[in-house]
Amino acid sequence: MSLGNSLYRARKNTGLSQEAVAEKLGVSRQTISKWETDETLPDIRQSKRLAGLYKVSLDELIDFDLDVQEVQQAIQRTSDAVTEKIDWTKAWGKKYPVLLAYPERVDPAPYVYGLTALLDRLKGEYGYDELDAFLVLKDILAKVWQARKKG
Repeated sequence: MSLGNSLYRARKNTGLSQEAVAEKLGVSRQTISKWETDETLPDIRQSKRLAGLYKVSLDELIDFDLDVQEVQQAIQRTSDAVTEKIDWTKAWGKKYPVLLAYPERVDPAPYVYGLTALLDRLKGEYGYDELDAFLVLKDILAKVWQARKKG
């Protein structure tokens, strides 16, 4: 996706008009239009101001991905009550069938013991509650996955 397209989508995502952005940045509406059509580029200072205005980091603005934004917004809009009703294994199992198949092959008991110890350690050392300990462990596992994918 081009920078102009990223700027356009980020602006639209915040509900601002080109006129409103131009006024806040002290430039013309035509300047905003030229940035969004890749006719010209904002300088780094203006880019930082745009990121602040659009409530995204500069990196996010440069690499703006509408699909990722939509998923993040859907997560934020989903209430805890709805989240509790979702069978996450079944939902993710459609994309990753191993989640539905492994219970027939894997005895989870030895893994439960080790994971419970890790969760308890996170709770004891850092004072996390149960949910926060699970979230931190999940994030650590995701980092391990990313590192192993890179080889």
